[in-house]
Amino acid sequence: MSEQITIDSVNVRRFPVGVERLEKGMHFRVWAPERKTVRLVMSSRNEDLARVPPSIEVELQAEGNGYFSALLPDVGVGTLYRYLLDDDPQSYPDPASRFQPQGPHGPSQVIDASTFDWTDAAWLGIELQGQVIYEMHIGTFTHEGNWVEATKELPELAKLGVTVLEIMPVADFPGRFGWGYDGVNLFAPTRLYGTPDEFRQFVNQAHTVGLGVILDVVFNHFGPDGNYLGKFSNDYFSSHYECEWGDALNFDGPNSDGVRDYVLANAAYWIKEFHLDGLRIDATQQIFDSSPEHIIAAVVQAARSAGAPRKVLIVGENEPQDTKLFLPHERGGYGIDALWNDDFHHTAMVAMTGRADAYYSDYRGTAQEFVSTLKRGFLYQGQWYSWQNKPRGTLALDIAPAKYVNFIQNHDQLANSGSGKRVHLLTSPNRYRALTALFLLAPQTPMLFQGQEFAATSPFFYFADHNEEIAYLVARGRSDFLAQFRSLATPEMQARMPDPGDPLTFTHSKLNLNDRNLHKEEYALHRDLLRLRRDDPVFQSSQQSNRIDGAVLSPDALVMRFFGENPGDDRLLVVNLSRDLHLVPAPEPLLAPPEDCVWDTVWSSEDPQYGGLGMPPWPTKGNWYIQGESAVVLNPVNPPKGTVNHEQ
Repeated sequence: MSEQITIDSVNVRRFPVGVERLEKGMHFRVWAPERKTVRLVMSSRNEDLARVPPSIEVELQAEGNGYFSALLPDVGVGTLYRYLLDDDPQSYPDPASRFQPQGPHGPSQVIDASTFDWTDAAWLGIELQGQVIYEMHIGTFTHEGNWVEATKELPELAKLGVTVLEIMPVADFPGRFGWGYDGVNLFAPTRLYGTPDEFRQFVNQAHTVGLGVILDVVFNHFGPDGNYLGKFSNDYFSSHYECEWGDALNFDGPNSDGVRDYVLANAAYWIKEFHLDGLRIDATQQIFDSSPEHIIAAVVQAARSAGAPRKVLIVGENEPQDTKLFLPHERGGYGIDALWNDDFHHTAMVAMTGRADAYYSDYRGTAQEFVSTLKRGFLYQGQWYSWQNKPRGTLALDIAPAKYVNFIQNHDQLANSGSGKRVHLLTSPNRYRALTALFLLAPQTPMLFQGQEFAATSPFFYFADHNEEIAYLVARGRSDFLAQFRSLATPEMQARMPDPGDPLTFTHSKLNLNDRNLHKEEYALHRDLLRLRRDDPVFQSSQQSNRIDGAVLSPDALVMRFFGENPGDDRLLVVNLSRDLHLVPAPEPLLAPPEDCVWDTVWSSEDPQYGGLGMPPWPTKGNWYIQGESAVVLNPVNPPKGTVNHEQ
């Protein structure tokens, strides 16, 4: 994608498609290589241009490269418009519309991004090191489900210790609610959450309180309803690949340059015009491209260029765990900063629930798995994976820990439980606190899902508002997908599956932010662990390679040693996910304190302020009794004179 497109000596576009205000007026540009004529129909009234005569009709000029354009001096912000293509009597919204006030089937609206009054000039962007991510769905984060109300909660999230907000997709989609992964207007923030400027104000305020914002983007398919790209060109889509959710985009076939320009412009658009700090690229394994430069690598470069000199963070999702994605360009990679780590989630879920069904089949939730994932990131780096009956992953033994995004909840995994229940309801409170400590103190980058920090009472379901025919197919497909879990395949559970199209499925998924006050113990747990992660210099530096080691103490107990920069300034994290453990004998050198020191408790998951049952003083002599379902952080101290043996 060219960085700028020159119209004449004084008019220069920022992006190749859509409507932009230039010095001499509004410039309309659309890619329609299979069309001979493109006419623009406009109205300043809030009406359906598909049903009433337009106030203005203008024929765009063919540029000879598949693009059509026109520079109009008297078009105002707020003008509604659509395109007429050749002799087709139906008019269509702009494929690069900046706003769809009536939804994807309605007219596009002229927006001027340059009028917003940004106050974040001093904001330098974000880099990966030291971040704590918070995944958020704007439609359910507050009762009102919009940008304005979400903006009011930003100071509290910063106070908690979150540093980056990861917003689930906002590209406009039909209906009254949805997750956003079936977007059809990639440049138009959905009208369901407010106006584009209210989105900008959300980002501006986030920067004011010290929070970065990255956006989940979907470049692997478009939604099944409201997608009019094919009317402009069939070259948007490829028949050479099979995408799980719809037609794959054409990034490498004939006439794919316009498709690549479209997607690269979209990546840059969010960074430039909304001051976003990065992107999270959805399901990268379903983005197909055999070009010399893979479109993912090109997206990463386009986003970074758009943000410069600000730093831009790119996170990816990749189910096969292909480490090529986060290798640098010079090593043949795509340059993504970090990837979601399903392996950590899966072993944690098995440890918390005891169930290893469907895609949890290759995990046991044991101490060995936790030690391995904290030291090496992905558990599967090319070994045989029986659930898929093939090897999974690629070798990644030398990847920095921060490049793995760990989580024990996210939007997919909560909904995939069938009941939508939060994880704290599926395990014991003690075990949940211990796993939370391991999760938040691990050297990998942690990601919380909205409400996790205060043990939200609301479930999180899959919801999508489609027309009757599509809604039926979606509901049936959802039930079939969840039937991979044997317990969810039973007639009793199938009958209880929430209907994705039922408005109650959506409203039941909304957070009750008062849970923050009602569940003070759970909130304090997350707040204090994030503070320890941020303020303790040893945990701070653990994201660097070779700064941790770990050992198995029993099938369900482990120790992780975090090495400080100064000799002897280490930390121990001892986690026991089973019953009380009397550590006799103790032939593990990682347990040895630094010279002339003993271990003492810094933090305990059994502290009563978190709802725990208390923990006795840590023994200074003798073998250890490690409480069942607990986590404790230890640091070295000089032994007090007259030390006694606190062994129980």
